[in-house]
Amino acid sequence: MGVVSLSPKDVEDLKKIGYSENEIWIAMKEIENEEMQKSFGQVKTQQGFDPRQNSQISSFSSRQEDNLAKWQLELNDILERAEHILRGDIPQFQDGHIIWTLNPHPEKNALNDVGIQEIMKRLAMYVNRNTILSDYTNQEINAKVYDFGRALNNLIFMRDSEFGMDTFEKRKNYEMIVTELKDTVHSAYKRALDGAEKRSLREMIQVSQSNNTTSNVGGGGYGFNNPQLVGKERGLLNPMRYVKGKYV
Repeated sequence: MGVVSLSPKDVEDLKKIGYSENEIWIAMKEIENEEMQKSFGQVKTQQGFDPRQNSQISSFSSRQEDNLAKWQLELNDILERAEHILRGDIPQFQDGHIIWTLNPHPEKNALNDVGIQEIMKRLAMYVNRNTILSDYTNQEINAKVYDFGRALNNLIFMRDSEFGMDTFEKRKNYEMIVTELKDTVHSAYKRALDGAEKRSLREMIQVSQSNNTTSNVGGGGYGFNNPQLVGKERGLLNPMRYVKGKYV
């Protein structure tokens, strides 16, 4: 989901036709929330046979969740993807889904089950809701990710044979594995930069509650405060859709 952004000129253009800064902010949040709902709906509306039923099972397989806020905070799909990649599973697209199949040459996998389990235990301690809903400065994030990368590097280096990296060919994957996992943790921490994820979630809930309240109130008039414009009609009249055609 992309973040709705406007240039200073876009904002001035909207103000000239009568919108206040608060109304512009509310409209932007509605677009963001709508895009998230659309993305979430794509997951929920897939009916019939799900090809993922025949996919390789991960320890972190996500359960479908109806609550949008919980869906936003569910990080199991990230951990599931990481585990599949560490296992050497091969991704294939089928009916709009990613299907993970076994590597036909498992002897070439860089890690064995012991290595995968040990690394995933560590990764799960960093990629979780506790991390993304925290409040860190950029300096704190850099320090934490640096410590994680160094510790992970030392862990694999000291236990490479135990983890299955017992040949030169397998050790060629060493640097890439450490880099991928470090970047995954870094991305989780960046969501907590200055409490951004926590603030975004709070704003999303406030907008959702405001929309639900407005939809139950009758009245007339036009513009952002008109209850008759909620839902589909309100979405179509959202001025963000018509700023240079950006969000049509």
